Amino acid sequence: MAKQKDDKPKHINIQNRRARHEYSFLAQYDAGLMLQGTEIKSIRDGSVQLQDGFCSFHPDGSLWVHNVTIAKYTEGTYNNHEPTRPRKLLLNKRELRQLADKATEQGLTIIPVRMFVSERGFAKLEIALAKGKKLYDKREDLKAKDQKREMDRARDY
Repeated sequence: MAKQKDDKPKHINIQNRRARHEYSFLAQYDAGLMLQGTEIKSIRDGSVQLQDGFCSFHPDGSLWVHNVTIAKYTEGTYNNHEPTRPRKLLLNKRELRQLADKATEQGLTIIPVRMFVSERGFAKLEIALAKGKKLYDKREDLKAKDQKREMDRARDY
């Protein structure tokens, strides 16, 4: 008897939760990724780590993501990929120009926020133009989050 494949693909949504705590987002973009070999299979398994990732521009004007770990595919052979290699991001020229202009400002960086697989089966990376939060900003965010949680609990009773 042959195994039956699932008709519905597994929903992949890998988030960088630490980024929301450390940065305030000014603009967000969805970018495609140039992948090699078994990387898409590892992404579909959910074996991705975005916490240390950052983006930078190369001299030719292209945007690359660094330090994003896509674990080696367990079923891969000698053709398996390098886990932490830099990967090129695919954006249109207008978006690249906007990011390049804004990223040169003091205190702004481009970070990966979320990785997902589109309906067509392509791996996408949501990136954000971000500014680092100060310690008091983080405290205010946590305080507001706690107050919202308390209000929701009081309303439920």
